[in-house]
Amino acid sequence: MLRRRLSTLCLLLLFASLWQSGAIAQIQQTASNSCLSCHFAKQSGFSAGHAFAASSCVTCHAGNNASFLQDNAHNGLIAFPGELENAQQTCGSCHAERVASVTNNLMHTARGMVHVTRQVLDEAVQTDHADDLQSLGHGVADSMLRKQCASCHIGQTKTEHRHNVMWDRGGGCLACHVNDYPEAAHPALTAKVSDARCFGCHSRSGRISLSYAGLAEVDDGTLKLPDGRPIDRMPADVHYQAGMGCIDCHTSVGLMGSAGDALHQRQAVDISCVDCHNYPNPNLATEKNNTPLTHIELRDDGAWLNTKTTERSLQVPVANPVYHTQDENHDRLTCSACHSQWAPQCFGCHMEYDAGGEQWDHVERAITPGRWSNERWHVRNTLPALGVNVDNQIELFVPGMIMTVAHPDLEEEKFVRAFAPLSPHTTGKSRSCESCHRSAEALGLGQGELTNNAGRISFAPIHEPLRDGLPADAWTNIGNSLGGRAPFAGQRPLSEDEMESVLNAEIPE
Repeated sequence: MLRRRLSTLCLLLLFASLWQSGAIAQIQQTASNSCLSCHFAKQSGFSAGHAFAASSCVTCHAGNNASFLQDNAHNGLIAFPGELENAQQTCGSCHAERVASVTNNLMHTARGMVHVTRQVLDEAVQTDHADDLQSLGHGVADSMLRKQCASCHIGQTKTEHRHNVMWDRGGGCLACHVNDYPEAAHPALTAKVSDARCFGCHSRSGRISLSYAGLAEVDDGTLKLPDGRPIDRMPADVHYQAGMGCIDCHTSVGLMGSAGDALHQRQAVDISCVDCHNYPNPNLATEKNNTPLTHIELRDDGAWLNTKTTERSLQVPVANPVYHTQDENHDRLTCSACHSQWAPQCFGCHMEYDAGGEQWDHVERAITPGRWSNERWHVRNTLPALGVNVDNQIELFVPGMIMTVAHPDLEEEKFVRAFAPLSPHTTGKSRSCESCHRSAEALGLGQGELTNNAGRISFAPIHEPLRDGLPADAWTNIGNSLGGRAPFAGQRPLSEDEMESVLNAEIPE
């Protein structure tokens, strides 16, 4: 009898010890969720909003949590929930509207990039579908897009549980909303998207992520990015210097919800400078879509912005009406036309297709026949040309394409010169009056000697003309008889009358 009582007491003590250590809970959880028999450590790390899934792996990953056999348990498993191929089933079960908008978003479709590339290469669209990455065929433009440009869209599949700031591509919702893949915990989904999540794609093309941080690609430099591109340091954007991240300006609506049928990023962007720097008080919602700016706080001493990722509180300066008078001479200027300190520009590029080579196809997701190579030169990081946008406002334009294209399907090597509007994200103090009103580069004529005789202007370029008759670094000529190409109707260089008006303006000594 005594021995039986001692055995019972030992069992009770053992049960109490197991209960205190959490082992009983682990046994209970494993019994109801077989995934935890191998992945118990992955129960931790969840953000508060998704903690409900910590003990129910199949909620996001599907599979079979009733089987302890690996093959059966992994049947139907979704390794990367949030990829656009499965997002409707996973993230969409709670965020259906957001998933639908992302699927139609420029970050996935790249419809503007496809439209412009096809347009400038004079290639007929080879499909009945819209201009987007999902409609690519195998013509000159589409082939170039497949092999050179399509890697950045978020529809690309994710194949590794890791992050690489320079090389990360794709992943759907995961592309932005996972900042880290810890070894001993589950990745935490977060709305606090770090700048590193933007860098992989936006350090190319317009190079916004580089410029914002004060980095500029150059032809030859002592510093190099991990992918080998040479860079130099330039003045960083004042918002970056203050500790602001990308999402402190770019709202979820602008990034994911308002693109619709937009062909260009600027049509999708939700925020504007006036939303924060309005005089005398900032807006608490964007003018464009009335998106609430919940991180703007009005206090007795003015407006303050509470940063979303760096946890800083920054006083918002208002646009001083003394210096921002909306007179008839400057009311067409965008904020960035005056307040950008520099912009990345490339004035030479050659693209060539080798039918005998092979290269990764970002649509087929495989190495396929045909290889594109490119060479570039004459990179400059200065104040670029001024031009007129579709809203008849004057803003900065940079060379989107000054290039030659060689392809067997083209009768001869094709030359393309086209400039595109850019908000370079290099905000600082206003540029000088001379940098506009006495500059041939600001007029889109390129570098050279500009003379103004009795109100009539003439120009002698320093760079040799290319095959279209314009100097290598020009967008147009006086009178706009050469060049002047832009991606969309309504975008153009300054007219001769506008050039004369700029040069004839009196400026303070």
